[in-house]
Amino acid sequence: MTTTRVGRLRDGDIDGNPRISVVIPTCGRPALLRRCLDALLDQSGIGRDDYEIVVVDDRGDSATRRLVDGFAVRPGAPRMRCLAPFGAHGPAAARNAGWRAARGAIIAFTDDDTEPAPDWLQRGEGALRGGDFVAVAGRIEVPRMSHDRCEPSDHELMTRGLEQAEFVTANAFVRRDALEHIGGFDTRFTRAWREDTDLQYRLERQVGPIGRTGALVRHPVRPERWGVSLRQQRHAYFEALLKREHPQRYRRRADTATPWHYYTIVGATLAGVVFAARGRPLAAGAAGTLALSMIGRFTQRRLRGTRRDPAHVTEMVVTSAVIPFLSVYWRLRGAIHFRTWLI
Repeated sequence: MTTTRVGRLRDGDIDGNPRISVVIPTCGRPALLRRCLDALLDQSGIGRDDYEIVVVDDRGDSATRRLVDGFAVRPGAPRMRCLAPFGAHGPAAARNAGWRAARGAIIAFTDDDTEPAPDWLQRGEGALRGGDFVAVAGRIEVPRMSHDRCEPSDHELMTRGLEQAEFVTANAFVRRDALEHIGGFDTRFTRAWREDTDLQYRLERQVGPIGRTGALVRHPVRPERWGVSLRQQRHAYFEALLKREHPQRYRRRADTATPWHYYTIVGATLAGVVFAARGRPLAAGAAGTLALSMIGRFTQRRLRGTRRDPAHVTEMVVTSAVIPFLSVYWRLRGAIHFRTWLI
């Protein structure tokens, strides 16, 4: 596909519009959103008329709207609005609703659970205006929770992975005309997974290069309910969609190793059930032993370098026995639905 480059970004605003529009999707999390908005009202090096904040509430929560309205009337606050998406839902649809309603030539994306640094907007805008980029990705810092204990939780380790991410909409600045050119986010990504990578690949392929900036947001580890790792297995479904849409880039930059140990656990468990049903106890026992052994090794690997308190260990043991089955289910379901080879 031929890349179509957009013109250079104008230095000033038009008709009194702000230069930057901050778009924040949220879903009934006013406590987290409050922390983010506090940080956005504390921006330095940029005037209050130079940026706006667009909050898109995917749940239509009255507490969220009251919170945004309260911030909007604070003395010296930038213009601020709370919207609700129409039709499709999910973070991709919410971000589309936000940037389409925005007035700035630069769209600054972040999430409700982040804390932008005081110079976040200034540095992000400078990087986008100072180079031949259609978007720039900023830095993410995950504050360590485990200062009072030696080791983190499994969930904290997963959250720290954001620090190595190539391009995530928790901290990204994108030209509005580039978003218009590619049609924004793909709303088939209905969860907060890979919708930003898909946007990145389409921008690179159709519009122009993406750069990096030192603009920083902090992403504290969000409290999660028990078994968060089980809910995250659905991400595999959207891996299939990303691979279907960008097969070459996926293989070069995003592909992960096939979890053969998951397939071994699932296969051995099913074989044990079949052998038991056919009255072959020795074969059933051998298959069950293999499955349990693989689950034990998987649990040990997840516990390596993490907390060893009873609650966390119990969660790791239980979820390690379930994760292979959920992961294989969602991988195969995604591969079938999107008609792509993903194992």
